[in-house]
Amino acid sequence: MSPCQDEFSNLKGHKDFITTVVDLDKKILLDVIKGHKQEELMEALKAQPDAVREKVKEVSVDMWSGFTAVIKELFPNAKIIYDRFHVMDIINDELNKLRKLMGVHEKGLPHLLWKNKEDLKDEQKQQLEVILKEHPCLGIAWEMKEEIRQIYQSSRTFRGAERKLEKWIRIGGILYQSSASMIQKHLPGICNYFENHTTDGLIEGMNTKIKLIKRISYGFTN
Repeated sequence: MSPCQDEFSNLKGHKDFITTVVDLDKKILLDVIKGHKQEELMEALKAQPDAVREKVKEVSVDMWSGFTAVIKELFPNAKIIYDRFHVMDIINDELNKLRKLMGVHEKGLPHLLWKNKEDLKDEQKQQLEVILKEHPCLGIAWEMKEEIRQIYQSSRTFRGAERKLEKWIRIGGILYQSSASMIQKHLPGICNYFENHTTDGLIEGMNTKIKLIKRISYGFTN
């Protein structure tokens, strides 16, 4: 058993969350929880027998402290892994805030900044290159975002990733103060990813399907 947790908003713009828990080993949905409070997740996961929970070696979660506390209590032998996609979401969010602070508002730019460098089409690469040349500070911020992605792609061990991320924190923290602080605080759990490259991509896909079912069934009555 390898549990993985994620949550999404039940209604766009609202704070009523739905939490999903998936077993990454068996690729099955374990539970759907209305809410994302610590006690709600605790109650759902306690349904798994003690003997099963004690055998769990790793759990993939986001960086909300409530989930981390639950995992430490219910899965005493498990390593906590902070999912790479959540880390990149935080980096991209801060990159967008930096863009706004720098007063760069070209149409379509947020999409270009968030997109992986290798996924940009030639026309998009040229467009981004022109904008970043006009705004060199934003160019540096974008390069620092890409460096984090390269760390995820190239690192194969806990220690190797740790060294690279510590260097990024020292340099990138000048611009990415919030993200650098977050990475520093959660560094062991972030680096645990590089041992088995466990990610919550499966649960993200399940969340997408759940949202689709909700949209299709909207307005249906029992």
